[in-house]
Amino acid sequence: MAKILEMPKLSPTMEEGVLSTWHKKEGDDIGVDDLLAEVETDKATMEFRAFDKGTLLKILVAPGSQVKLGQPVAIVGAPTDDLSAFASLSAATGSPAPPKGEPAPAAPAAEARPAAAPAPAPQRKPSVVSVLDRTSYAAEAPVGNGGVSDGGRVLASPYVRKVAREKGIDLHGVLGTGTGGRVVASDLESMPAQAARGATALARVPPAQAPVVPVPAGDEPEIRPLSPMRKTIARRLTESKATVPHFYLSIDADAAGLVKIREQINAELAAAAGGKDNGAAAPLKVSLNDLIIKACAVALVHVPECNASFTPEALVFHKRVDISVAVAIADGLVTPVLRHADQKSVVAIAIEVRELAARARARKLKPEEMQNGTFSISNLGMFGIDEFAAVINPPEGAILAVGQVRDVPVVADGAVVPGKRIALTLSCDHRVVDGAVGAAFLAELRRLIERPLRVLTG
Repeated sequence: MAKILEMPKLSPTMEEGVLSTWHKKEGDDIGVDDLLAEVETDKATMEFRAFDKGTLLKILVAPGSQVKLGQPVAIVGAPTDDLSAFASLSAATGSPAPPKGEPAPAAPAAEARPAAAPAPAPQRKPSVVSVLDRTSYAAEAPVGNGGVSDGGRVLASPYVRKVAREKGIDLHGVLGTGTGGRVVASDLESMPAQAARGATALARVPPAQAPVVPVPAGDEPEIRPLSPMRKTIARRLTESKATVPHFYLSIDADAAGLVKIREQINAELAAAAGGKDNGAAAPLKVSLNDLIIKACAVALVHVPECNASFTPEALVFHKRVDISVAVAIADGLVTPVLRHADQKSVVAIAIEVRELAARARARKLKPEEMQNGTFSISNLGMFGIDEFAAVINPPEGAILAVGQVRDVPVVADGAVVPGKRIALTLSCDHRVVDGAVGAAFLAELRRLIERPLRVLTG
């Protein structure tokens, strides 16, 4: 018997996803655990696998569509199954998908009932179209709209109404080409460009002072719908800044010893790899970030009050040191977690961070690899940033922001000499970390960085 296949919850925080690719086509046989599709969630690209065996009879969602949890995406059954019972479902969900990130248009409304005699329409302010381009548009579009409900409301999906609001278009002046006169997204594209461009300015200036300023063609903004990841980033960071009482502590450390020991480690690694055929793989190198991760892990062991999280009932002081490492990817940021960083060598950290970062950029991280960190590090030094403050990743109690190593003049023994400095900024949740505790952590971290042999010996 045919049955509906719904979008499952592929990660703990998933509320919706973009079905990016189908790996099966209609008519294909599927078995238990066969890969059906790939779904872009708020964290990573996840595999959507089959729970039952059968035949993929009907695909209801096109690649690139935004899909809610529990939304029907396909029909599975036997090749001889009758799909007539699913005709309405196919009509509602099987239409061509909107552009990636945009919600699917609503299903066509039922046939309009004969309308009673219309009541006198209330006075409305002139629409943007009538103000900006009354003559040219009126000549092209019929007066009124065939897709108007009994109550005088224009038939249009929530997405179309949103686009119309953003462009400043009055839907009563749009000729709907959809079923029953429904206004669809393509109808808004045919509106005069001048009306859309002038909408924002007209909305912000009182009508008596609203000048019609021509805008050169091609200056319209590019609209990029929010991906699931960007929506999650926006929600979590807004919650963090709104609910977590941040305060910031900054310190400068002498990075000359750290730079020197990194060069020595990499020279040893290159010598050890000499004469070995590593194929196309790039030779392993330890970065300054790897050394800072190790130094930070050791500092957290010495100042455990910073290795803590906030809950409404209690403060949680962790025995483990699991460091979340911020990794920039194409459309956002992810934080894979390096487990037990205090117990690993610098070389082991370098290997694991490289592997986690590569899978993060390929959107192949597992949800559990991005959860339950106890402390975060964000390093923008490789982008030439001297100093910055990062936003805390709740429920963690702090995050360390690392700038680049700077060549600066310093005073040593009464003389000005060349030096290397690195700026470290600790963002603290004041509910967890007090000023004195944060200062103690940064002081310990600076001691480790300036005496890097202590980092290697842990």
